[in-house]
Amino acid sequence: MQYVVAIVAVCPLRSEASHRSEMVSQLLFGEGAEVLEVGKEFTKVKCLYDGYEGWAQGSQLAEVDETIAKAVPVGYTFKRNTIVMLDDTPMYVPLATPVFGNIFFGKYKVAYTDEETALFDVSYFTEEVIKMLALLYENVPYLWGGKSSFGIDCSGLVQQVFKFFGKHLLRDAYQQATQGESIGFLQEVQCGDLAFFDNAEGRIVHVGILVSSEAIIHASGNVRVDTMDSYGIINRNTGLRSHQLRVIKRV
Repeated sequence: MQYVVAIVAVCPLRSEASHRSEMVSQLLFGEGAEVLEVGKEFTKVKCLYDGYEGWAQGSQLAEVDETIAKAVPVGYTFKRNTIVMLDDTPMYVPLATPVFGNIFFGKYKVAYTDEETALFDVSYFTEEVIKMLALLYENVPYLWGGKSSFGIDCSGLVQQVFKFFGKHLLRDAYQQATQGESIGFLQEVQCGDLAFFDNAEGRIVHVGILVSSEAIIHASGNVRVDTMDSYGIINRNTGLRSHQLRVIKRV
């Protein structure tokens, strides 16, 4: 098998091998993937973290050994714009980019110069820490397929926040809804529970992180805190209901 890592701050993954194709997800700098198919300009990959597949621009990837692609990070960047040195050239990478220490990605020398990294585990999954991490993304613009602090979608936000705690979530909201245990009543929720929302056809299309039984952090237009009730989300700016509650899960 052939493996690669992203060598740009954010590497788009597209549904087809074309710049005009829909972006379905992203690889952050240093995230590994298995190569499925190699084209002229694009390479089809399968993300090692969540199994998601997409086409990446080949020039934004570096071929690496399996051990490098599957290396466990020593931490994650803890700011929206951390400087990493790539072949002695500075590059800004987003929040939650994996940190491995000084390393080579193929022929590229990588040095992490910022010490503000964090690697939490489940024991740090407390109300205070969950709020702090989720609010680091506050006002980041919504971007379909995004999972960085430069632009993010609803399930990308949830996946990235939970990554800090060593909790592996799948990529899309409907996939994440298959994980964890259901919570029967809104009054029973704890900070960090996930609320899922469906459309008129009953398909789960949205997810957010519950802060309490009355508030939720989610990506809708931007990453924001809105009001929550047993029917769903109420936009705090407009007072209008924006999403219909389907199920609550505890991961």
